[in-house]
Amino acid sequence: MNRHRDMVANLRTKVNQMASTLNMSNFANRDSLLGPEIKPADAMRRTEGLDNHGIVDLQWQIMKEQDEGLEKLEETVTSTKHIALAVNEELDLHIRLIDDLDQHVDVTDSRLRVILLPRVL
Repeated sequence: MNRHRDMVANLRTKVNQMASTLNMSNFANRDSLLGPEIKPADAMRRTEGLDNHGIVDLQWQIMKEQDEGLEKLEETVTSTKHIALAVNEELDLHIRLIDDLDQHVDVTDSRLRVILLPRVL
């Protein structure tokens, strides 16, 4: 029974490590997904010398870039979701296998006790 708990704890640790690695990877790829952070001073410089029509065009361009970034983010989130679902299925399978193994170990232990106990007495 303790082995079962240890195995489950080990699997949980591995899941947490994978999630942590995935979060680090996503954080590192933030700039590639969302683009570099634009500071207010940079935004003001982009509008210098533009008339109203130019500012509207710039706003449309910015919205288009944001839409593209959101599409990339959606693809990443969808991909991450599929990976998480696959990991969850794999964990469920491992838990069932460990439970099955634990049950077989208990049955074998009981049989050994029945066989060995009379010999000890």
